[in-house]
This record gives sequence, structure tokens and C-alpha cells, in this order.
Amino acid sequence: MSPGVAASLFVLAQAFGGMAPPPTPTPPANVVPAENGRLISVAAARLPPGFNTLPDYAAVMEAVNVSAISYSSDGIGVKGYMAVPKDGEHLPCVIFNRAGNREFGILSDEDAVRVLGGLARRGYVVVASQYRGSARGQGRDEYGGADLDDVLNLIPLLESLPRTDARRLGMIGWQRGGMMTYLALTRTDRISAAVVVSAISDLPEWLEKRPEMGSAMQAMIPRFDQNRDEALTARSAIRWPEKLAPKTPILIFAGGGDWAVSPKQPLDMAAALLAIRHPFRLVMLEGSDRDLREHRAEVDRVTGEWLDRYVRDQKPVPGTPLSKK
Repeated sequence: MSPGVAASLFVLAQAFGGMAPPPTPTPPANVVPAENGRLISVAAARLPPGFNTLPDYAAVMEAVNVSAISYSSDGIGVKGYMAVPKDGEHLPCVIFNRAGNREFGILSDEDAVRVLGGLARRGYVVVASQYRGSARGQGRDEYGGADLDDVLNLIPLLESLPRTDARRLGMIGWQRGGMMTYLALTRTDRISAAVVVSAISDLPEWLEKRPEMGSAMQAMIPRFDQNRDEALTARSAIRWPEKLAPKTPILIFAGGGDWAVSPKQPLDMAAALLAIRHPFRLVMLEGSDRDLREHRAEVDRVTGEWLDRYVRDQKPVPGTPLSKK
């Protein structure tokens, strides 16, 4: 076993309170395991000097182990993060989908501690992908194309970890990550509840409002010039709400002052969900931009209550029969 592999296993053992998966043969660093969701490397997150003394960060680090990870997805190595409570067994899980594209919006160690660690303090094992091609990962970001597999392949990763109950699984997506969440709900019914924040649900309307993003779409989406309409429709949940996992309740947050994604998009998405009786809740926050900074405490509280109700406690949506998905 190489020193790098041994170090990763040691960090993983620490993250899970001394209980690491059996040390099965691990390939060299330049070889990616064929199994989707297989951990390749784990390294403890490091905060910049002084961050450990900030109250929010200190509280997280006392209760949670946060690690940068690399994992296999479609035969390539993808970067991400993992936050694990130091205590508890059979822990529910959350997949967090970040905003941005390529190197813009990638998660840092500080982000992972603050965002993922904050969720993990509630008793969840939280994982996030940087998406392929980002943060020195392999492959190329296709903005909702093959990179969707990087999100879905976090499910077998969670299933492979000790102390997790991946049958209780939630998903959260901010901005582009909200689009990824909608896309994931067309591919799996494993998600007990979802949360989308300032999500893009209508790419044609979004590009009309932000034409400067056209060049980014052209650079990321394969054959974009030849299949523009098809590619944008395939990434626009407003065009196919009936394809979403029908029993997964969706919490939609939006800011009334969002300059990047029109507040009309979440309203239209809510209307589309209502028309097919898909369970959802819409929270439109007055005056906020896409980051919802003015209402962050409320967003965190309502998100936590949503996850606790439908993921941790597996309660049914009001008005539906008491049954498991």
C-alpha cells in the first residue's frame, strides 16, 4: 500500500470515528476504479489561519469532520467534499450541488466547512461534487450533460460509507446546482426531498436575459451550435415537470430581487408543478438577490426543517397516504 493510499484510509477512519471501510486493494493514483462512487482519495479540509477561532467555524469543526475527496465517476476521477458528524449511527444523507461552472463557483475548504459542515451539524452525512473538469478533476464540465453522473454517482459513494443510511437521502442545489437537482430527479426516485435555491429552470429565458453566458454554454455543451434548442430544453425543468420523481417534495427558494435568474422562473416552475399536483413549497424572499444573504438565517432554518421532516423522519407529504416510496 502506497503512503498516499495509507494516508487517505487514515483520514477516512478519522472522519468516521475510527471505522473505515475494509482496506481493499486501491489502484495507483493515476488509475481510476471502474466502480462508480468509489473513493480514490480523502484529505482533511484545512482552514486559513484564524478561521478556527470564528464562532461558526469553530462550532462546526468541533462536531464534524470535513474532507476533500476524489471519487470515480464514469471511469474518471472527480473532486468533491464530504462532511461527517463525529457522533451518531445510521445517519441520513444529503447531496449538495454547487453553483457556477468549471472553476467559477468551485467549493473551497472554507465553503465546505461552512455550508456542508453546517448541514452535517444537524446529523447528516453531506457530500458534494465539484463536477468533472473542475478543481483539477478529470473530464469536462458539460453544464448538465454527462456531469450529471457526477451527482448521481455520489449515491453509491454514500452507500459505501460506514454509519450512513443512504435510504434517507436529500438533495440541495444552489443556482446551477438547482438545475442539476431537477435533472437528477428525472433519473432517480431515491431522493426523499429536494431543495433548490435561485435555480435555473428555463435556460432559453435565462440566456435571453444574460446573453453573455452564451459563450460559456457554447464552450461547455457538446455540439451546442448544432443543437442549441435541444440542449437548452434538455436542461430546462419548466419544459418537463412531469419527468420529475413524482413523490419527491421540492422546496423552492427565490429572491424577489434576483438579477441573475428572473424571479418569474420560480413562479412559473411552481405553477407547472401545481398543474400536475407535484408536492412543492415556494418561498419568495422579498428584496433578496440570488444569494439570499438578507434572509440566510430563515433559509437555513426552513431548509433544516424540510430535511428533518421528509429525509430524516421520512414523514409523508400532508394529504398523501402513509407509505414508503
